Amino acid sequence: MSNIPETGRTPRVQNRLIMIQIVVFSLLLTLGGRLWYLQIRNGQEYTDEAKNNHTQQVVQPAVRGAILDSRGIPLADNETRMVVSASRTELSKMKDRGKQALTELAGVLGLVPQDVIDGVRLCDAKTPKPCWNGSPYQPIPITDEATTDQVLEIREHAERFPGITAEPTALRRYAGPDGANTSQVLGYLSPVTDDEITKAKNSDSPYLRSDQVGRSGLERTYDKELRGKAGITRYEVDNLGRVIGAGVSDKSQPGANIVTSIDSRVQAVAERELNNAMIEARKGYDKNTRRNYEADSGAVVVMEAKTGRVVAMASNPTYDPNAWVGGISAKDYASLTDKESNYPLLNRAIQGQAAPGSIFKVVSSTAAVNAGYPFNARYGCPSSYSVGSQVFTNFESQGYGDITIGKALEVSCDTVYYAIADKEWKKDGGIKPKAQPGDWFFKTAHEFGLGKRTGIDLPSEVPGRVPDRQWKKDFFEANKAAWCRDGRKDGSYAEKIAYENCRQGNQLREGDAINYSIGQGDTLVTPIQMASVYAAIANGGTLHQPSIGKAVVSADGTSAKEIAPKEQGKLPMDAKLRDNIDGALADVATTGSAAWRFGGWPQKQIPMHAKTGTAEVQGKQTTSWFASYTEDYSIVMTISQGGTGSGASGPAVRKIYEAMYGLDEKGNQDLSKALLPEPATTLPPMRQDGEIAGQ
Repeated sequence: MSNIPETGRTPRVQNRLIMIQIVVFSLLLTLGGRLWYLQIRNGQEYTDEAKNNHTQQVVQPAVRGAILDSRGIPLADNETRMVVSASRTELSKMKDRGKQALTELAGVLGLVPQDVIDGVRLCDAKTPKPCWNGSPYQPIPITDEATTDQVLEIREHAERFPGITAEPTALRRYAGPDGANTSQVLGYLSPVTDDEITKAKNSDSPYLRSDQVGRSGLERTYDKELRGKAGITRYEVDNLGRVIGAGVSDKSQPGANIVTSIDSRVQAVAERELNNAMIEARKGYDKNTRRNYEADSGAVVVMEAKTGRVVAMASNPTYDPNAWVGGISAKDYASLTDKESNYPLLNRAIQGQAAPGSIFKVVSSTAAVNAGYPFNARYGCPSSYSVGSQVFTNFESQGYGDITIGKALEVSCDTVYYAIADKEWKKDGGIKPKAQPGDWFFKTAHEFGLGKRTGIDLPSEVPGRVPDRQWKKDFFEANKAAWCRDGRKDGSYAEKIAYENCRQGNQLREGDAINYSIGQGDTLVTPIQMASVYAAIANGGTLHQPSIGKAVVSADGTSAKEIAPKEQGKLPMDAKLRDNIDGALADVATTGSAAWRFGGWPQKQIPMHAKTGTAEVQGKQTTSWFASYTEDYSIVMTISQGGTGSGASGPAVRKIYEAMYGLDEKGNQDLSKALLPEPATTLPPMRQDGEIAGQ
């Protein structure tokens, strides 16, 4: 038997146990230290490295859809160009933030170095153009007109151009078929901003950093349909950019095509004739201001009478929408936005507001009849109409004796409307109106669709103005402090007006009602509104919502969704009154104020109806208006500071009709030369491969 107790241990065994404990403790201590080092001491470093093992996205931009005219001819499509771009991410890593590389690049491209350097700055409230208003992580285009030699030099000497790429890229092209610019209708694109990306993140149409977004015109209205959906391939990569996981791809989906009601041939004629009319107007002498007419801007609308679809819409001054493609230059941006250029980005057909003058008399005639004044009764047309010491005159102070409302429309007699409007103002209580005044003239204007937006499928339309009692009150509340501060009873003209407005600015005064009856005073309309009004008279009284988009066609051309015309209501006139006004407007073109411009017109074959307007504007020359229609179309033209309606705008409107109907100056028709003798009723034909014919 052993002499060692069962519970005892020899010193040797105890030493071994102690050593084992020391080893285990050391291992635990080492492991704990290592964990502390990894998680605490260098935790952030390894976290950052782990984050670098992430999913990278390779974006394949979607091909943006085309915008087509009514025959399928591209007004806007895409073309491949060599684009040189700079990466802000790479440039910002350099000590000089890429200044040297951009300077050398400018030398290769033949550009001004400072312009190139400025062009990659990020835009903010304090940064002047040029600057980059897109995402800072998106390549910034320097030029889209690089030559093959320039691209080769950049690629062969990549070490001189860090952060610079030169790649073939699909860019927007505004084709200008038949010479039609169509700039304000089409609009333009620019890069998406970070704010837009954030706001659209959870929508059904989110943006990618590579997206170009419609900023105006049809490009903006139909941006979602045109943009399509970019393709994305996702890869899992490590911090060195090596792929460590299989990629998943979503194929790009090209955008849809938008077929419009614009006819590029008619559009080209409308642009040309508007421009020629303005040039011709500047040759005329204004005896009131003792200088030639300035004719500084204008617009024209050609509309289908039975649908409200716009066949042509031109605004002048205009611009080349291709200036925005690939990034606009500082010089071009300045020319588009400074006062000297008179703001060509404005679409004056929907954003230009002016007093309508006598083309408003179709509204006043309707109001008078609805208020109880028979259309064919006789009313005095003296050369002037007096209220106290104030005298309101006819144009050129001509009188016509006792005439009907129809004759007053034909010869544009102001005093007939002055007297009726004055009687109605007094009947409604004058300066102290009844609790429920009739307000026929104001109510009728609203029923004609004035004082509100037409709803055309273009952004930033303005509503015009019907200066009724409510508007007077609202305007007074907004301006009374300034009027009462600046008004002087015996001061300058402006100070006297302010003094009077301070005392009575919230009241509908007698002179307000009289001026309003002939489309003067505070009344404002747009060309698109008046084109819609005259189209409604032409079609029997139906107001349509003006539109340009006609259909959305899938990229492969196999399906189309029509954008149907929409009715907005009826004019406040019965069939008898409509026919009476229709007859009076026909007389305007044959024996009235527009007859001298429509001599030889084939009135029996293509009945012409017209109304001239010459609107006075405080501090400016008169605004020329010409409103017209046939059975098929209405055309309205206006020229700011252009003179009379028949003098400045009338000839141009006639030439547009002649081109559409194939007429010569003597009224002889040749249908083989007619651009659009009747409205197009079908969509463009499809080719056998599913594409739209004409693309």
